[in-house]
Amino acid sequence: MNKTLHIAIDGNEANVKNRVGSNVYAFEILKSLERLTYRQNIRVTILLANKKVSDLPRRRRNWDYQIIGPQKFWTQWALPIHLFWNQRQYKVLFTPGHYAPRWSPIPYVSSVMDLAFLKYPRQFKKNDYLQLKKWTAYSVKNAAKVIAISEFTKSEIISTYHKNPDDIIVAYPAVQTLPKITTTRIRIVKKRFRLPDNYLLYLGTIQPRKNLSSLIKAFESLCFFIDKESFHTKTALKQRGRRSKLSYLTDLKLVIAGKVGWLSQPILDQINNSPFKHKIIQTGYVNDKIKQVLISQASALALVGFYEGFGIPPLEAMQLKTIPIVSKSSSLQEVVGNAGILVDPNDIDSITLGLKEALSLSAKQKAIMYKNARDQLNKFSWNKSAQAVLKQLIEVSNLKVV
Repeated sequence: MNKTLHIAIDGNEANVKNRVGSNVYAFEILKSLERLTYRQNIRVTILLANKKVSDLPRRRRNWDYQIIGPQKFWTQWALPIHLFWNQRQYKVLFTPGHYAPRWSPIPYVSSVMDLAFLKYPRQFKKNDYLQLKKWTAYSVKNAAKVIAISEFTKSEIISTYHKNPDDIIVAYPAVQTLPKITTTRIRIVKKRFRLPDNYLLYLGTIQPRKNLSSLIKAFESLCFFIDKESFHTKTALKQRGRRSKLSYLTDLKLVIAGKVGWLSQPILDQINNSPFKHKIIQTGYVNDKIKQVLISQASALALVGFYEGFGIPPLEAMQLKTIPIVSKSSSLQEVVGNAGILVDPNDIDSITLGLKEALSLSAKQKAIMYKNARDQLNKFSWNKSAQAVLKQLIEVSNLKVV
């Protein structure tokens, strides 16, 4: 006889207004889970520390929200107590973030985005580092199953925590099909940020792990090269009528779009002291509509960080026919496949050459890249990832549902 499966979900990672990284992942997985469970014999309760934000899925029969307290030490105190008093009601807990309850009377499935805090501890606030280190360790250790966002992250979990590979499931992030961009919106965004026809785009939080310092140095080298090429091209044009591929990019700029993060001051100082400061545009945090325009109009998108659990901006770039330039380390090669340009994040010359290559691609080369991008994008789907998560929740619960 089939029974109703009651799933509890820690919804706090998704319950924010301005979502980045893990917030986006949690939000999209929740949305897809709501659709997948609509006609199944499954009941879901989203547990929150604060009032539900408006764009989370609406309440319906078998999909509800419950605020529990106290807010302080919510994962360590409020959630375990709630689960204890309701352990006969819930069959399994899912947390789309790193933190599971300190103690849980029911089996749980937790998630891991990356282990950057172990690789680069000095790039995190001390309290954040200690919390991530200790809480992630016990969350992974006691989880019935762990969701990883890439094969790279899975391999990191195995080597760091010695978790059984069979208990780690990869559920990739993805991007939704984006609405068509109007010429009016493009004009408004370009005017607001004074964007030229040619610019390179970085999209993400301003922080050391993103290797922005090297990207800025590579951009400066590129600008020196373009200035030199432009000068020689003017002379060559008079003599032979030839024109360099990059000499026309004298208006090229670097757009840095994202909020200021922890330990960002040296990067901000580097921008202010750059000889090409006038060619670097900082937009601050941008919403999805602005972000879509920035990506679609960019000459290329660069994400050359040292360590990435995944990389949604390159996926968005591929969808919008913008060439991604990414590090050939961590997960980014897994993300772009043959649809991007790979560089060594530890080598500024390599990054500079990657920027030059992206800007020098012929129409034929771009067409091949776009085809590769379409093929690569088919590997990533929020619905497929949510199906993988739901399958694990059902298996862990030991219930048969229809």
